[in-house]
Amino acid sequence: MKAGILGSTGYTGAELVRILIQHPEVELAFVDSRSYEHQPFEAVYSNLKGQAEMTAVSVDPENLPEKVDIVFCALPHRISQHKVILLQRQGIRVVDLSADFRLDQQSVYEQWYNTPHEAPELLEKAVYGLPEWYAEELKETRLAANPGCFPTSILLPLLPLLKENLVTGEHLVIDSKTGVSGAGRGPSAVNVFSQVNENVRAYGIGTHRHTPEIEQELSKAAGKSVTLQFTPHLVPMDRGILSTIVMPLPEGLTERKLQDCYQAYYDHKPFIRLLGTDTLPETKAVRGSNFCDIAWKADRRSGNLILVSVIDNLIKGSSGEAVQNMNLMLGLPEEMGLHHLPIWP
Repeated sequence: MKAGILGSTGYTGAELVRILIQHPEVELAFVDSRSYEHQPFEAVYSNLKGQAEMTAVSVDPENLPEKVDIVFCALPHRISQHKVILLQRQGIRVVDLSADFRLDQQSVYEQWYNTPHEAPELLEKAVYGLPEWYAEELKETRLAANPGCFPTSILLPLLPLLKENLVTGEHLVIDSKTGVSGAGRGPSAVNVFSQVNENVRAYGIGTHRHTPEIEQELSKAAGKSVTLQFTPHLVPMDRGILSTIVMPLPEGLTERKLQDCYQAYYDHKPFIRLLGTDTLPETKAVRGSNFCDIAWKADRRSGNLILVSVIDNLIKGSSGEAVQNMNLMLGLPEEMGLHHLPIWP
């Protein structure tokens, strides 16, 4: 089967290239880039020297250079919309890595992203691309909306508990730490070395655009509206996300019940690793992999339940999850091409 990538030279696009050139059943047909048009891809990313022997081209979605089975759209929000519309009109399957099709309601998208939505009719057709929860729907769809990196790290530990009514969803406080690659490849005041090194800072308190996406999916699981307090932090590391989730501990909820719930939902899922209460997740334990590690602690002294999860923001939080979605959409084994072990140290 053949795949193409629009926006291949950002971090997520480059990770898609790295994963797909090792995929046993998918051939990479083209890599699109306006910034690096006509340049060898391995000249842009030297880690792929001798492996990604292809040249970046600027692709018109209405006139693709090759026939493909699926296209990954690794473009910024708003820019992605128009490309996806053109691809969908041709019946081409799409995994969109932007935020353009993650939210169910047009008004919510336009409120949080401050831009009109060009294709509200596609919001109804898009499937939220969290494979552990929407695998059957992904097998049937032609448009997968790849989740954000923060939402992936937060939803995976929370959804089973809300679905089984083990927690109420009230007074949710979430603290997430992310590496600098989450800010993208383009240089800015956010990601220059002198600003990031030896520094930790909070940002987007109450305004981060992943908030409505998280609340949307939690509300579906809970069967009622869920509101949360989400505070992301930028920390001086290349990649990774660690999310700490705190909420009131319901009476009678034991760590054993938590373990049973997680095992019921995730024991058969290839990329979820349940650490329980004795081992706490750390970002290096998942670096370069598609794993999500989850731990939990019922702290009776404070009366709080604490969940901790880690992912690699560029893999399980983006490109790895996108390939997981592609596999489901193309009828391939979900884990195919994603058996990359974590890199340590």
